[in-house]
Amino acid sequence: MAIDTRPAAAAPSSRPRPEPAAPRRRRPRRAADVFAGSGVHLLLIVMGLFSVVPILIVLMNSFKTTQGIFGAPFALPDAETFNLQGYINVFTRGNFLLNYQNSLIVTLATIVLTIVLGTLAAWALVEYKVPVTPVLAGFFVVGIMLPIRLGTVPLIKIMTSWGLMDTLTALILVYTAMQLPLAIALMTTYFRAVPNELKEAARIDGAGEWRTLGITLPIVRVGIAAVASITMLPVWNDLWFPLILAPSKQNQTVTLGVQQFVGQFQNDYPALLASLTLGAVPLVILFAVFSRQYIAGLTKGYGK
Repeated sequence: MAIDTRPAAAAPSSRPRPEPAAPRRRRPRRAADVFAGSGVHLLLIVMGLFSVVPILIVLMNSFKTTQGIFGAPFALPDAETFNLQGYINVFTRGNFLLNYQNSLIVTLATIVLTIVLGTLAAWALVEYKVPVTPVLAGFFVVGIMLPIRLGTVPLIKIMTSWGLMDTLTALILVYTAMQLPLAIALMTTYFRAVPNELKEAARIDGAGEWRTLGITLPIVRVGIAAVASITMLPVWNDLWFPLILAPSKQNQTVTLGVQQFVGQFQNDYPALLASLTLGAVPLVILFAVFSRQYIAGLTKGYGK
């Protein structure tokens, strides 16, 4: 008799198979949440319009005649009001190219000095635990709260004693001192977020302090970009210190050079608006390229 060697079929399990879980239904949004979200978006739109509309008005009126500016300031240039004489006067009557060059020199030099000195100071405050570290950090916080314009008279005396009055060097030194407290506070938060294991591993491998700092810099590059952005804005737009420390024509910046189109008896409004438009171009380019790094740097830096 042949023996069946095939394995016996498994007996059906008496356990019932679990039914598939029903898909979770999304909780309907409450009317209050929808209203709050719409209100926030509406508020942001209104604030954006308040910021953009004045810029557009200046841009439109820079291509008009004086009569067109005062006759219809909110209208687009047409065949009667369109005029490029304002831009022509900026480059022929004024020293706009020299003013632009001075602003670029002062701004770029200030950005470089602020980044270098702020990074080194923040690294020292984080890495070297000495008894005076909290005191130094407190001084930088006080420097953020106190406006540097309160010390205008002592600054004039210092620059006069150093022989730096009416020079671009005076502006660079003052602006660097003005921006350093905020830059140090921002970079300190980023260096504190760098893992200690990374720095210790670098030191164990024989890396010195400079090499260890170089290893951590790519990690805090967002903070460096934020420092560069927040440094450029007040330096490029400032009128107070160029008027006091560098008022001569060969050292005028863009914001101070704009004043040459405002006279006692007659104002060249097309040229004034054209110079303001050209002066805002670097700021527009900056935010168009580095807006993401600027926002991320500020939010992450202040949130830590």
